[in-house]
Amino acid sequence: MTETSAPHAEQDDATVADGAADDRRAGTVDDEPTARAAAADADLDDENDEDEDEDDAEDDEDDEDDGAEDDGAEDEEEAEGDAGDGGRRGQTDAELFAQSEIAADYIEGLLDILDMDGDIDELVSAGRPVVEVVGGKLQGLVGQRGATLEALQELTRLAVYRQTGAPSRLLLDVGGFRAGRRKELAAVARTAVDKVRSSGESLRLEPMSAFERKCVHDVVNASDGVASESEGIEPSRRIVVRPA
Repeated sequence: MTETSAPHAEQDDATVADGAADDRRAGTVDDEPTARAAAADADLDDENDEDEDEDDAEDDEDDEDDGAEDDGAEDEEEAEGDAGDGGRRGQTDAELFAQSEIAADYIEGLLDILDMDGDIDELVSAGRPVVEVVGGKLQGLVGQRGATLEALQELTRLAVYRQTGAPSRLLLDVGGFRAGRRKELAAVARTAVDKVRSSGESLRLEPMSAFERKCVHDVVNASDGVASESEGIEPSRRIVVRPA
């Protein structure tokens, strides 16, 4: 029985082998469309990735352009500063003085709350409302490098806006701080101008407030052979003096 069954076993093995070969051939034929589809999907994914990268690059360029435009607008505002009639934005002296009176009332109330003494003067200067507070022991209203004064000025402008409904370019000074700081910054600007002229290279100054940058811009713009521009964002925004 062993000899009789052996040929059948060999035949069965051959049949199985032939079937496996047929299956492999069939599998190879069936896998070709699948492979082509997978390759096409991979190509499509690569194209989509490239499109996304291009879109991201365009978005980054747009963001940089917007940032440059914003910086330009802020520089223009700083350069405008105390520019006479051009800074009035269509407001009359009477309207500007009314803003200074509103601001003076607000500051007077604040001094009462803080139990501080000071004389308050309201006026219009160079096309903008101005409030000056003078007296002893007012350093607390100025703060380090005028930081408190800048914040107080914004609050005072807001008080004016609430009553008039119009934005205000009010300038608030306490204890003559701005006048003294303006002289200091003029000296800083002149030194920067001399360095840029002698070296022929740009010079980046320390971060400054909008008021301080305005003071420097005024001196640099009045000097030959140099120019100034602002860069960065608050509170680290600063001026770069460069050869013109």
